[in-house]
Amino acid sequence: MRRSEFLRAVADEFGSRSTFLLNDLVLGDVGGRTPAQALSAGLPPRDIWLALCAEMDVPEERRYGAGRLEPRQR
Repeated sequence: MRRSEFLRAVADEFGSRSTFLLNDLVLGDVGGRTPAQALSAGLPPRDIWLALCAEMDVPEERRYGAGRLEPRQR
């Protein structure tokens, strides 16, 4: 998962709460950092995404592959 995919997944899943969650929610699974701090520290976006999903009780079926662009139509 790339950083852009992570940010798109957060926006798609959490909508208007995404900015708050990225900047204010402290996640124990990423060392007691906010998602924004974890990204800045160089942690893999996929690990941050999964920690955020676990903290916010996102159903398993919406956790994997989120934020990916659809393949281009030829």
